[in-house]
Amino acid sequence: MNVIDMRCRPAYLHDFFGATPGSAANETARWLNRRVGTRGDDEHYARSRTPEGFLAEISDAGLSQAVVVGRHTPAQHLPNDRIHQIVSSDPRLVGVGAVDPDLLGDATLAEVDRAVLQLGLAGINLEPGFGSPARHPDDRVFYPVYERLSELGAPAFLMSGPTTPDQRYNDPAPLARVAADFPDLRLVAYHGYWPNVQQLLGVAFRHANVYLVPDMYLFLPGSEVLVQAANGFLSDQLLFGSSYPFRPIGQSIEDAQRLGFRDGVLEKFFYGNARRVLEPSGSRARKAP
Repeated sequence: MNVIDMRCRPAYLHDFFGATPGSAANETARWLNRRVGTRGDDEHYARSRTPEGFLAEISDAGLSQAVVVGRHTPAQHLPNDRIHQIVSSDPRLVGVGAVDPDLLGDATLAEVDRAVLQLGLAGINLEPGFGSPARHPDDRVFYPVYERLSELGAPAFLMSGPTTPDQRYNDPAPLARVAADFPDLRLVAYHGYWPNVQQLLGVAFRHANVYLVPDMYLFLPGSEVLVQAANGFLSDQLLFGSSYPFRPIGQSIEDAQRLGFRDGVLEKFFYGNARRVLEPSGSRARKAP
């Protein structure tokens, strides 16, 4: 079975992911693993504290591709050059860059161009609720980024979920306005706005350019409706992600197979939908070799 993991980061990327044994950040990583249902060792990611160990994790899980996501917020910066360096080490790795318009200012669009056109990253991650000030995704500060990504034929990835510092910014409704204003832009919601799953389903029902990657929250209460929806109207819009190192890759694949997806839906969920989201579109696709 082909599997693309849409959210899969090595521990060595940052202390937040468990890079340093015995640190406070590592204890947080272990705590989060327990909260999202990791079975067995809650420091299962220890092998990925080296590049070789991370690639071994990918091989053992049988992944076709793994998406390594950058981050740019006032609290944490995973630079685009670092993501490029990591994904250049193996053809199975795909990189997603990140920008924060409040931090980059007039240099934002130039960095979008550099990340996508020069570094070859598949798209751009934005974290509206984690910024300073916290914003919703329909804030006009992000609109030039959406417009540029539409021109480039690259998707926008949006961080959501219960770790948003202020839960008022974990609201899917503003995403609907972005989807309506940019109907040709693929919008990918990481963490699936859990626990506001029903509201996000309403947005995805109305807008076919909205894609859901509930990743580790797929296995928490309230996400059962995602499986029901994927067996119906959402079959082309739900994608697999382990959120490694916060959940084991192999366990997440096994657990997802037991959730009740229909056979035809499983192929889309694990692989087909991700291929469509990650492939360049428009003029950028025509220029690709």
